[in-house]
This record gives sequence, C-alpha cells and structure tokens, in this order.
Amino acid sequence: MPVLLTTPRTRLAAAAFVARHGDVFAVFDAATQDSGNVSYGVRAGGERFFVKTAGDPDDPRPFLAHDGRVALLRNGVRLACSTAHRALPPLRHVVEAADGPIVVYDWVDGDLIGTPRDRRDDPASAYARFRALGGAEAVAALDDVFDLHVALARRGWIASDLYDGSLIYDFDTRRIDIVDLDHYRDGPFTNDMGRLFGSTRFMAPEEHALGARIDERTTVFTLGRLIQQLLPSAAPAVAAVAARACAPAPEQRYAAVAAFYAAWVGAAR
Repeated sequence: MPVLLTTPRTRLAAAAFVARHGDVFAVFDAATQDSGNVSYGVRAGGERFFVKTAGDPDDPRPFLAHDGRVALLRNGVRLACSTAHRALPPLRHVVEAADGPIVVYDWVDGDLIGTPRDRRDDPASAYARFRALGGAEAVAALDDVFDLHVALARRGWIASDLYDGSLIYDFDTRRIDIVDLDHYRDGPFTNDMGRLFGSTRFMAPEEHALGARIDERTTVFTLGRLIQQLLPSAAPAVAAVAARACAPAPEQRYAAVAAFYAAWVGAAR
C-alpha cells in the first residue's frame, strides 16, 4: 500500500510530500486554472491518483485566500464521503499536511469537455466532439450526470459551479466522470456573494442576485443548461424538458432534481 494512502498526517508541505511519495506525471496549477489549488497526477504503488491541494498559502493571486481553499477541499471530502456513484471518482485518502489537506482521488481517463471559448468550434476539441456524438451515446452520458445529482439532492447537496468543465469523458470507453464539486453546498442557502462561482453559460438568474434563495430548482436550471449546451440536436421532447428546467423564474421550473430526472427519462428513453 503506497504511503500516499496510509499516512494520516505529515510535517511536510503538501507539494514536498507528494513529490517524495509518488511519481508526478501531471501538474495542474496557475498555468491551467485560476483557483489557487495545485493538483497532481501521481503514480504510486502501481496505481494512478488525482491529488488535490490548496496550493501555496503565500500566493496573493487567487480570488479566494488559502484558508478558503482549504475549507472548499474539506467540503469536497464531505460530499465524496456522503455519496457513492459510478460517475463520481472515489475518494481514497486524506493526508493532513503542514499547509492543509492532501486529498487523494482515483485518477480517471478521458478529456475535459469544457473548452475555452475560442476553441469550442474546433472539431478536434472535446466540446465539439461530445456535441457531435450520436444521440444515444450523449444521452447515456448525461443520464449518468443527472442520476448522480438525484443521489446528491437526496443528501441535501445543491449544485454550485457545475459546468462542462466539471465533466471528463472517455471517448473510447464511453464513460463520464464528474469532478471538482467542492463548491456544492448543504441544503437551500441564501446567495451571499451576489455573483456566485460558476460559468455564466450554466448559471441560473438567482446565482447573480444577492439575497436570492438557492435550492434544488437552481440545480435543475444548470442540468437543463447541460442539455442545451451539449445536445444540439435534442429531440423535441428533450428540448421541452430543458426549456422548462431553464425557466427564468424558479417557480416555473421542476421543483426538485428527481422531478426533472423523471421528465428527462420519459423524454430521452
């Protein structure tokens, strides 16, 4: 069993511990994303892992300070411990380092569907390739995404910062994984930021309104936008489900994720 999966805590900083106890084959830092987190692809003990840390405590560039990033990592751990699902990469271990948690997930193969705006029309991009899939394959992938959110909603989780950049699709095995759900919150909450974290293409109107209620109907909106963004040739019945899910007024949407999923199943299958 690799040290990465057995050590409860270390006096080392996270980066030093990871470098010492695994073969780092990928680094995800400020060159690839702006959260302030630093994550790694690591080989250890004959396995591959995705290892996530809160990054440099002294880095002044991220919008969120280091202690806030640590809190989000711990929130992601709580979510992973609350729900097991085929589309959610398993949490394997957490090491408490000198500068915050080292969170170890299974590595998943595939391409990140989310693509910068200037490359979305490139036929070689994962975004364009997914949109060009045959209907049954894309529907099956999104069905896994929606089924996961039914399970999360049962446990009180409300989606936040969910967008196509949260989806990894393996075009060879036809498997989808949903990652980076650290911003999800327990139960209904009040918008305390004005503009919440997220991609504007997938955000409900209330995610831009300070003091607005954020609940399952907000999750429903984002799931509906996934249909509209990723199924460009959706059947009329599926398009109608997405349109209702994305109604501007929350009371006009499906009241719960389970109700949205039932309507999706009826339309898509």
